[in-house]
Amino acid sequence: MTQTQTLCNGIWLRLMKSGRWEYAERTNPGGGVMIIALTDEDKLLFVEQFRPAIQCMTIEMPAGLVGDVAHHADEDAIEAARRELVEETGYHAERIEFLMAGPTSAGMSNEILAFVLARDLHRIDSGGGDDTEQIIVHEVPRREVMAWLQQLLREGRSVDPKIFAGLYMLDHAAGFAR
Repeated sequence: MTQTQTLCNGIWLRLMKSGRWEYAERTNPGGGVMIIALTDEDKLLFVEQFRPAIQCMTIEMPAGLVGDVAHHADEDAIEAARRELVEETGYHAERIEFLMAGPTSAGMSNEILAFVLARDLHRIDSGGGDDTEQIIVHEVPRREVMAWLQQLLREGRSVDPKIFAGLYMLDHAAGFAR
């Protein structure tokens, strides 16, 4: 049996080695949550923020870590989604439905990402993230989302491919909901 070795410990990640295999472990046991946020006007919410790992602004669906704040250490994906949605976009969701969870990159990390669908949204804050973030919120009519994303890609912008999984789940939510 191959021995597993810790190469480096960080606050949120740990770099591990098992034989020739190197991978990252999330140190928060709750993983992450991605929020498919749909307004009553049939607009989807996207966030744009600088991502140091790739050194550029990236378009994403609102998302965050589950249990990454001390007084929310025991939260589940739904609670984290509710908190992150307000923090990043300024919107509160009356209804949040768990769709599914799975690995973000099974060959590189143990991170599990939950997808949720947020509806009945009400703006209660300006959003924009916490003190360490500068998030731009985009509200895009659902019928225009694909054209908008394709234009961003043509411009060479960074678009998180998980968005497309989220859009598929939105169109097929009944098949994913528990």
